[in-house]
Amino acid sequence: MVMAPMTRARCVDTIAGADTAEYYRQRATAGLIVTEGTPISPEAQGYAYVPGIWSSKQVAGWQTVTDAVHDVGGRIFAQLWHVGRLSHQSLQPERQRPVGAGAVPANDCMTFAFTDEGTVGFVNVAEPRPLSTEEVGRVTRDFVRGAANAREASFDGVELHGANGYLFEQFLNPSTNTRTDRYGGSIQNRARFLLETVDRVSEVNGSTRVGIRLSPFSDLFDMPAYAEAADTYLYLASELSRRDLAYVHLIDQLPGGDRIVGDDFLVPFRAEYGGTIILAGGMTRDLAGDLTERGLIDLAAFGQPFIANPDLVERMQNGWPQTTPDRDSYYGGAGAEGYLDYPRFDPATV
Repeated sequence: MVMAPMTRARCVDTIAGADTAEYYRQRATAGLIVTEGTPISPEAQGYAYVPGIWSSKQVAGWQTVTDAVHDVGGRIFAQLWHVGRLSHQSLQPERQRPVGAGAVPANDCMTFAFTDEGTVGFVNVAEPRPLSTEEVGRVTRDFVRGAANAREASFDGVELHGANGYLFEQFLNPSTNTRTDRYGGSIQNRARFLLETVDRVSEVNGSTRVGIRLSPFSDLFDMPAYAEAADTYLYLASELSRRDLAYVHLIDQLPGGDRIVGDDFLVPFRAEYGGTIILAGGMTRDLAGDLTERGLIDLAAFGQPFIANPDLVERMQNGWPQTTPDRDSYYGGAGAEGYLDYPRFDPATV
């Protein structure tokens, strides 16, 4: 079982501290933890109170987390994150506009940022500006620096966040990628930024300690459907298969509802990608068992159940009931409430 990445917005100074370390330590019986998204630069931020990984103080904070997880035998990857257009001026250096593949805004989308009154809450994302060709290379270098910092902080590896409508996906989708340079137009060009970054990060960390998260067919954050979606992700599957990565982490964007990453996509994706496949989103024990037994995935990732069940692995192993998480405490705040205070199950109550 993999613990999927989940933004909790609990680090008011962008530095992971003792509470973050305890949060992940409690859940370290997962076969692998993938951290919440951690921005690779101030420009990469799209949410308030998330821990970054661009400064020495942030590296030192993450070291306390990896030490806590490793002390109890766990494994942990850092998810490296750039939100692209899904940000707000209050989070950007000098209150600049966020960057994206193009200048296409994310209509009717909100993020967790600072209001004009200085409070924190959900606000509309700002209109982006397109990255120049030279700036694309600079963002790749920011990812490389983030990977090097993750290695310094003793992470077991890194996952590039290429899903959920964030920057990499903004390049993949022709509706948001209106570029006319070598990063726009064809499938190969739109995938270039992602693949170049995978290659550069692999040079720093070693390819077998690099994973990537993708969300085929997702319409999250105003990402319109497009005719070449399946071809785009099967092209990525083929290209990534040649790179000997730790894994490709697919996410189904309709948890609890109809699957959009179904067998009709997993079968050809598996044929193109020969490495380890993780699937997350609306995952259950029965679905995980079925997909792994049929060889369509190798590992199942669980997200929200881990919030309220730090002992989720044991609960599933023993058929014990699960606690329902409190959605009102998912994001923001400080202290233990809704973060560190979910109890482990007591078998004596059965």
